[in-house]
Amino acid sequence: MLDPELLELITARRTELDELEEQLAEQLAEVRAERDELAVAERVLERMTGQLAE
Repeated sequence: MLDPELLELITARRTELDELEEQLAEQLAEVRAERDELAVAERVLERMTGQLAE
């Protein structure tokens, strides 16, 4: 027979991990978006610098 307390601990931990996974996925999406924005800014800066040098 399953120990109800142990089952409750396992369920609670899985819930915590599910929530953590969701938070980390959101953070990862934010990091990727910012990295993409910085890459665009870098290309614009390089283009502008090249145009000013001409």
